[in-house]
Amino acid sequence: MTSLITPGTPDEYRLPTNVKPIHYDLTVKTDLQALKFEGLVRIDLDVKDPTSRIVLHCSGLALGKASLFSDVFKTEQQLAHPDLDKDSERIAYNLSETLPAGSKALLRISFKAELADNIRGYYKSSYEKDGKKKYYALTQFAPTAARRAFPCWDEPLLKATYAVTLISHADTVNLNNMPSVSEEIIKSDYKPNSEPEYKDLFSGLKDTEWKITKFQITPLMSTYIVAWANGHLDYTEDSVFLPLSGKTIPVRIYATADQVHQTKFSLNLTKAVLPLYEKMFDIAYPLPKMDVLVATDFEQGAMENWGLIVGAPQVLLVDPEKADVRSKKMVARVLSHEIAHMWFGNITTMEWWTYLYLNEGFASLMGEVVIPGEDMFRAPKLLLTYSHIHCFRQWKLDSGFITTQLHQALSQDAKPSSHPIEVDCPDSNRINQIFDSLSYCKAASVLRMLSSYVSQESFLKGVSIYLKSKLFGNSVTDDLWEGISKAAGIDVKATMDNWVKKIGFPVVTVTETPGGIHVRQDRFLETGKGEGTNNEIVWHLPLRILTVDSAGKAVIHNQTLLTEREQFFKLDTSKPYKLNAGSTGVYRVLYQPQTLAKIAEEAVKDDSIFSLNDRMGLVYDIIALSSAGLAEISSALTLVNILGKNEKEYLVWANIAENLANLASTWWENEEVVRQLDALRGALFAPLVERLGYEFKSTDSADTIQLRALAITEAATARNPQVVKELQDRFEYYLKTGSDSRIAPDLQRIVYHTAVVNGGRAEYNAVVAILEEGKSPSARVAAILATCSTHDPVILKETLELIKTKSRDQDILQYFRGVSNNIKMRRSIITFFKDEYETIMRRFGGSFSLPYLFSFSFGMLSSRDDLQETQAFFSDKDTSTYDLALSQSLDSIRARIQLIERSTADLESWLKKWQGPSEV
Repeated sequence: MTSLITPGTPDEYRLPTNVKPIHYDLTVKTDLQALKFEGLVRIDLDVKDPTSRIVLHCSGLALGKASLFSDVFKTEQQLAHPDLDKDSERIAYNLSETLPAGSKALLRISFKAELADNIRGYYKSSYEKDGKKKYYALTQFAPTAARRAFPCWDEPLLKATYAVTLISHADTVNLNNMPSVSEEIIKSDYKPNSEPEYKDLFSGLKDTEWKITKFQITPLMSTYIVAWANGHLDYTEDSVFLPLSGKTIPVRIYATADQVHQTKFSLNLTKAVLPLYEKMFDIAYPLPKMDVLVATDFEQGAMENWGLIVGAPQVLLVDPEKADVRSKKMVARVLSHEIAHMWFGNITTMEWWTYLYLNEGFASLMGEVVIPGEDMFRAPKLLLTYSHIHCFRQWKLDSGFITTQLHQALSQDAKPSSHPIEVDCPDSNRINQIFDSLSYCKAASVLRMLSSYVSQESFLKGVSIYLKSKLFGNSVTDDLWEGISKAAGIDVKATMDNWVKKIGFPVVTVTETPGGIHVRQDRFLETGKGEGTNNEIVWHLPLRILTVDSAGKAVIHNQTLLTEREQFFKLDTSKPYKLNAGSTGVYRVLYQPQTLAKIAEEAVKDDSIFSLNDRMGLVYDIIALSSAGLAEISSALTLVNILGKNEKEYLVWANIAENLANLASTWWENEEVVRQLDALRGALFAPLVERLGYEFKSTDSADTIQLRALAITEAATARNPQVVKELQDRFEYYLKTGSDSRIAPDLQRIVYHTAVVNGGRAEYNAVVAILEEGKSPSARVAAILATCSTHDPVILKETLELIKTKSRDQDILQYFRGVSNNIKMRRSIITFFKDEYETIMRRFGGSFSLPYLFSFSFGMLSSRDDLQETQAFFSDKDTSTYDLALSQSLDSIRARIQLIERSTADLESWLKKWQGPSEV
């Protein structure tokens, strides 16, 4: 093996720039019977500098003949087998003559490989039909796996056009980014009129019929969004009129025959969102079709391949007969995110993975920007609003953003091992690791904060300016700031650079003084305030101070900006006020205890000036601040207890439930504290069950449906005997009759969970049967989680065996999450990870799943012994592909240790008083 990199030089992590690809003519023959593929790529090259060596990416392919034709030498040169560097995944062809700068060349390379089974590159996906395993094939190239399917320049900056031809069995379907222009059935004696390498693709054809499908040439695009698929696939179809381009294009959702009936929801959503985004960005959707492929095996949630989105069943399918709100919301958020990428990432692409957030942060934000009206499936009229997207307006995804994006971002960014949104990642090992909640959630939250500060109208106008300035090109952060600056008339770079280029975020300490408030910012860490080098950054903070006017109406001071470490702001503190109105800011707010008490008193009023978003922010802030030692745990629980007595909104209750569960998860080895926390959960949620009942009606609002499901879930988890018995009876009816008519879709998870936790072998076997039957993705996920919830160690071993023998790669996180959340059996997943370490690394090394496997396995530990044992286990391991995830897990353990040591007495005291007659 030859090394094709020179450490310390520009080509250590990036390909040499002496030649640039302009156009790929790619032919791939897929044999689904032999589970192999072979192909020929012809690449038009623009020679930028004199060169006698061509270096490009290739990994795992058996390379055949290669040749080079130059317009200078007018002869075709047969090339010797290339030098190969497996570590850098590069090959190099040495030329007998030097190509001069400014010349053109055509590089031809033939290749072949087996269809992969690790869901990267060009791989096979399996499904069951008539009791037999069948396969189809599809691609997943992001971020650096196109090189596993064909030799290429696999970097986002090196855009080119693509003409793809697929050769396949005649009875299969071929898909590509673009529509097909021709399809021809061929026989084994077919003789193409082309170069020898192309003819070789037809030499192995058997007597069965084959076909050739040719597709339109793509626009300029990066390798990671090139896509194709081949197999026995069905589809649902519609068309959509695009108002800006004035054209009508087809929309199709492809899936295997057993799943296609669950694609209607995705079809309607795609049809609704495309024209709205086109109008919002003021840029025409450039492709002549939009396809979505439901992939039975797929690691990520979904992937934004241009014109051919691919995603896992659990994020794209909705059972038309048993549709739960959770599944609908997931599909809406994920599909809207991926469709946003058609503009953010596909038309305008980050220059390098350092700027990943320009893709993912925008798509995460825009996925919650457009609102199809709640009657979108019954009428053509669509509503456009900037705050969020959902199929039913009651979903309140703008408020949900605080949980799904903002809170996730702040939780990870509070760790010392965090990284900036804009993070240097030259090494491919680093690229996979930064597909995390900082590149997605924090980036989206920072952009949402900027939008709130400059106004939504100016923000969207600036985004359109940015996209138009980089149409079919590549961009960096300053390009975005320039566009929004032009629209807003301010220096956005000065305000925002620290937010994307520096680690962390601040906690804002508010102290009331005569005539106003004194405000100070410090870096927030999950272990307290930053000090020294951990507290050098001063952010520009939009404070969004909410006050009341003389009529008692809420007023938001949107332009108030904290630009120094400490500042004074004039304010009448005798009246209600709150910083970070609407929870749009990416920071925590620490009030004096008496101020927080006044805010809480105002928040529980029916006519409170504080919104749903404000109440959610209050709970998240006080829990995080108390966990970090900046407030008492008792103060947080008192606020939760106060809000819980009059709260009506599902999202606040979900926030309360999440934080109480996190406390129990932290003190998981203190049985008495867990028992008392469960008692608190039961006392808060059991009355809601009594009020809302168990029956779901067609007239129920989405909020009512979700709140009922949450209340039942929390009460059952807290072991409320009446709720547990009701859920057991419903599962028992299923066992006796085979009918799940008494198990509402929104209760599947908690019914299965309750049955297994409180049952035995019969209940567990029944849940495993549901898992294997797999009627719908939501039922499968519910069954997976239930198999992890047993308190019987013998039965749990069978679940761990399922992970090894039967789980699909895309399900692995559900298993690890399920066992990790089972505090009675949590240590089982740690032992499993250690015992199966080599297998896990072979199966998931370098994948998107690996960081989460670390978090679920080790991030929940909370003792000094566990910290030492974890460090010792990894001391002799090569951690280069997961060093960030390991550091974050170790940070989590340290933070939990400090929290337990600091706050156990306070927590136990509050719980004891709460259970007494005064009820804190």
